Amino acid sequence: MKKIFNSRLLQGFTAANLLALAIIGLSKYYIVEGDGTLVFSEFVILPMIMGMISAWFWRDLGLSTKSIVGNSVVNGLIAILLSFIFLKEGVICLIIVSPLIFAFVVTGAFIGRKLFMRNNQTLNVSIFAVLLVVFVVDSRSEHYYQNLVADEIIINASPSEVWNHVVAFEKIKQENKYWLFQIGMPSPMQTTVEGNYKGAGRKCIFNNGYVFDEKIVTYEPAKDLTFDIVGQPRDPEIMGHIDILRGQFLLKDNGNGTTTLTGNSWYRLYVFPTWYYDIWAKSITRNVHLRVMDHIKELSEKN
Repeated sequence: MKKIFNSRLLQGFTAANLLALAIIGLSKYYIVEGDGTLVFSEFVILPMIMGMISAWFWRDLGLSTKSIVGNSVVNGLIAILLSFIFLKEGVICLIIVSPLIFAFVVTGAFIGRKLFMRNNQTLNVSIFAVLLVVFVVDSRSEHYYQNLVADEIIINASPSEVWNHVVAFEKIKQENKYWLFQIGMPSPMQTTVEGNYKGAGRKCIFNNGYVFDEKIVTYEPAKDLTFDIVGQPRDPEIMGHIDILRGQFLLKDNGNGTTTLTGNSWYRLYVFPTWYYDIWAKSITRNVHLRVMDHIKELSEKN
């Protein structure tokens, strides 16, 4: 009996993950069109289908609520491991996506348990068919999302002094405080510039050697430095799932010897649903801002 029990659990894990890999493979080569966008269905509908497939194999095992949750988490871990091996996703990217995967695999397992308790095969087939149709339609639909993140700090120095460290700054030596930077996500380290004029090239260098190539499009000393991102690295982590489009530093003289420095970044996401991934995008962008702006503040206030 125990052997049958373990066999059914294993069948649930295996069938769900093999189906997921097959659907992802088909979607990459035959369904999804465009620029490598990862859509809503891949992180919501597909995990739900995985949970429901597993629930079908587990339907006669009498699993408790706690066991269903535990086994669904294992199911999600297997999916994440397979994504790392076969889809070449990076570790940090998988950390970010894991809460979404776990949540919807568990949800699908509980939906499946309810469905299969009724033993209504027509209903069960219909539910799966609807989910697969939603997956295909969503995968072939156009997806576009762009956003802006803005942050500001007060610096105890004049705009002209702050400006000296905005256009380009020496290497950041402070330890990273943001937890994603601490576990390996690239963080900004230094900027260089070809010249102090509109149209000049600028580079933002990260601690792992990544370089963002920039072009200055607005150059107003002590007021406004705006630059377009004209080249950025592709990477299995965040880069490739987000494009930074433009950056900007605005300086405001507060009239009391201090300057308000505002950092703006425009970005485009290639991962959906945005209600989830934009939380991460804002957090990462904000911490890039603050690492650079805190460094500018320290350099400006030394003088």
